[in-house]
Amino acid sequence: MSKDDFLLAQNVCCVVNPCAARNKWQRRKRLRSFLQKNLPGEVVDIELKKEEMINLVKEKSLKNNVIVAVGGDGTMADVLQGIVDSGRSKDIHLGIIPLGSGNAFRKSFQISRSLKKALRVLAEGRSREMDLIDIEGKVAGFASVGATAQVTLEKLRHRTQGLLGHLLASRIMLSLPPKEQEIELFDGLNDNGEHFDRKKIKAKVFDCIIGKTNYFGYNWKAAPKARIDDGFLDITLLEITGPKYYLFFPLIYFGLFQRRQKHFKARRMIVRGRDLPLQYNGELLGVKDSFEFKVLPRALKVIC
Repeated sequence: MSKDDFLLAQNVCCVVNPCAARNKWQRRKRLRSFLQKNLPGEVVDIELKKEEMINLVKEKSLKNNVIVAVGGDGTMADVLQGIVDSGRSKDIHLGIIPLGSGNAFRKSFQISRSLKKALRVLAEGRSREMDLIDIEGKVAGFASVGATAQVTLEKLRHRTQGLLGHLLASRIMLSLPPKEQEIELFDGLNDNGEHFDRKKIKAKVFDCIIGKTNYFGYNWKAAPKARIDDGFLDITLLEITGPKYYLFFPLIYFGLFQRRQKHFKARRMIVRGRDLPLQYNGELLGVKDSFEFKVLPRALKVIC
């Protein structure tokens, strides 16, 4: 069987988010027609709420061994959750067709934003195993506690979405103070590679970045040292102020500033504080006084 015959031998379901990128699927008829013609297997393009989408993917994961997510990072969040909830994540191959505005997840796998190139990658069927982050039952490729999550919360309070909405919401960073956080790490590595069983850190943190994939939305290389299959959470602490964050943002965007910040790897992590906001896969998870993270090693196969 040649590599181009990969999908012919699989049961495939393509899950489309018709509302991604301001209803791109619905607005652009030629694009929709092109994808409907070229996407393999069953194509589901129903407008669904978050829990409905997760349940749909869970159901489809029980009947198929390839699930293709057609959308942005919000779609990826729901598809990942549905696959894991099905209990068949290690049997599923995940395909990615980037149709959203952020598409950070595909960037970490060098999948092109060109739909033709992404479809070619899908047809070739080369898969790579990846770890996932488990956040008290929710799964993610990246997450953060602190300022970037606060911006995500602020964005939800306004009508403007997409990149412009994110930029407008990010103005609040100038007035956000670093927050006291107590971070407990288990079975991890210091930045010099030295192993530890348990480590407790108390710090004033502006943003705590937890990654498996390297990128947040809009090609932002937030976690430059993250590795998708090393079996560890990748943790970076930004102990800076809002104005300093703004001043150094170009270096933060390209992942250069993070290389000089406190950095750890751990298999499990607990973050404690007061009214801590958390975002995962670009979506707000909530505001609480503590969150627990753990790595799910080799949880999924991604076609890339």
